Amino acid sequence: MSNPFDILFEPVRIGPVVAPNRFYQVPHCNGLGYRMPQALAAMRGIKAEGGWGVVCTEEVEIHHSSDLSPYIEGRLWADEDIPAMQRMVEAVHRHGALAGIELTHNGYDASNLTSRTPPLGPRSMSVFGGSGFDPVQARRADKEDIRNVRRWHRAAALRARHAGFDIIYCYAGHSMSLAMHFLIRRYNDRTDEYGGSLENRVRLLRELIEDTKEAVGDTCAIAVRLAVDELLGEEGLTSQGEGHDVVAMLAELPDLWDVNISNWSHDSATSRFEKEGFQEPYIAFVKTLTSKPVVGVGRYTSPEAMVSAIRRGVMDLIGAARPSIADPFLPQKIKEGRIEDIRECIGCNICVTGDTRYVPIRCTQNPTMGEEWRREWHPEIIAPKKSDRPVLVVGGGPAGLECARALGQRGYEVALIEARRELGGRVALESKLPGLREWRRVLDWRLTQIQKLKNISVYPGSPMTASEVLEAGYPHVILATGAQWRRDGLGRTLWQPIPGHDLPHIFTPDDLMAERLPAGRVVLFDDDHYYMGGVLAELLVRQGCQVTLVTPAPLVSYWTQFTLEQERIQRGLMSLGVGLQPQHALQAIQPEAVTLAHTVSGATTELPCEAVVLVTDRQPNDALYQALKPALAEGVLQSLRVIGDAEAPNIIAQAVFAGHLAAREFDDPPSDETPFRIERVTV
Repeated sequence: MSNPFDILFEPVRIGPVVAPNRFYQVPHCNGLGYRMPQALAAMRGIKAEGGWGVVCTEEVEIHHSSDLSPYIEGRLWADEDIPAMQRMVEAVHRHGALAGIELTHNGYDASNLTSRTPPLGPRSMSVFGGSGFDPVQARRADKEDIRNVRRWHRAAALRARHAGFDIIYCYAGHSMSLAMHFLIRRYNDRTDEYGGSLENRVRLLRELIEDTKEAVGDTCAIAVRLAVDELLGEEGLTSQGEGHDVVAMLAELPDLWDVNISNWSHDSATSRFEKEGFQEPYIAFVKTLTSKPVVGVGRYTSPEAMVSAIRRGVMDLIGAARPSIADPFLPQKIKEGRIEDIRECIGCNICVTGDTRYVPIRCTQNPTMGEEWRREWHPEIIAPKKSDRPVLVVGGGPAGLECARALGQRGYEVALIEARRELGGRVALESKLPGLREWRRVLDWRLTQIQKLKNISVYPGSPMTASEVLEAGYPHVILATGAQWRRDGLGRTLWQPIPGHDLPHIFTPDDLMAERLPAGRVVLFDDDHYYMGGVLAELLVRQGCQVTLVTPAPLVSYWTQFTLEQERIQRGLMSLGVGLQPQHALQAIQPEAVTLAHTVSGATTELPCEAVVLVTDRQPNDALYQALKPALAEGVLQSLRVIGDAEAPNIIAQAVFAGHLAAREFDDPPSDETPFRIERVTV
């Protein structure tokens, strides 16, 4: 009987090279880049091992005048940068995949903070890279500058070929490249042959493609990455207008079209706002204009959706960044018919924060992401058990589930105890909130894997005291008992309990997630600054409340800037009629009002309300840990460890990581040494 997904494993010719299948890891940032080449190579190599037929780099700067610092991307400024790139190519080729490189000059998107070279643009204007508000302006590129950019791009392409890359990109996507800046009318006011008509504005991109083909096109495929729609209507490129026309003009010139939407926050929209295949309406036209293969993205995790996209003629290759991060072995699992084993992306964009916070990439679903080289972690392989010692894991939230699953995979006998009848902890509760349904995949995947392991016993609805833990007789105990939201308002802004916090109309996220809801006019004080305040405000509005969201930060849901969704969140709250009060803190709570204080001026105002929701700090549920510590000191327990939010409240990704780390380190002797390898500069 044939595999219904066989079409996904057909080879695809891309110019002079052939992709072994239709799984294509498109270029994506990772916070490793030129700073951590060994970690980068190992991470990309794992993707190839997992069955991705093409594995690409992130943006790779072609010249010091396109310096993206403080962001850590790839660099191919000079021949000295080739060996680091070769390391990645070798890791990818080792498993039979093609290696692609996304060369770019970033124009307005590069503040050049390290090189201190004036950025280039089609005209002189403020840059929008870096913080988005850097006091830096680009200079208008003259004809010599344009010739130089073409020369730099050609030289980088030759270096890329020398490094062994099979596919070389000309980048015009995400509003991040000079070639795209020339394309866009609102940036390009030139009156020479590079401005005015669309044909003139396309000229630089056409020349880069032609130069690259002439330099390396006999051995390397030439790809164009183009954002065909900016979602700005007539102000920008559209898939019905100039985005369509650019593809029509250049249709047969490259060997591959990699098409998406712009900017990055649209292209990598979170699952809270966009679902699988959401880019299809914008990119479906491309295959009608070209005979060359087309790759597109849309956070595809379902093999049925992938097959459908191919059969309907939307694309030839299934592009993925985030799904390849959540499960590098997604293609292999589809090929082997192990669909239930796919670790599906939840679309939270924690991976994106590796780039936006200048740190190594991480993933909520895949705790090994970014750790392939420095901790030698493999997403599918884990060291077997070192002893026959059984383990008791108390707490079935994300940390406890991952810890029990990974210990079980190692071969240990594990008892997983959960106080509630439903496992999942905070994930089970939070995934019921508006827009977060796909986050339940964190729970569902781990339960599926645990059910396959005979050596894991699960006991839901079983709260345990310290004496009951000791009576159970397990010599090794790992506690993942979570945390609860504070009811007194303490957090990063307020250091003393808010006067009035003990009034009966005070609520916390725990109350709302337990369906204990306020009514009427509600003030929600968000000192957490991630997603919780925004989703609870939406929940309350949908329950008929009039909500004012107060936050000490200058922006609503401030930290979601780094997951590329802050503007969407704020726009959504405004459309729901939520009142927004940034740069304000709660000073006091009265029975029918609150007192707010401006965080800069100190000016106070009164705001009437019937209820207050406090989204501030969380308190670790570590009472059981404290009660069991004497048993460890007395030798009754051989080991005791607290993990996840019970140790230090954090995001879900950190809870999953903590559980995985505890399982990997179980049976290892304690050490003060740095637990991971560091890539150091040799002097």
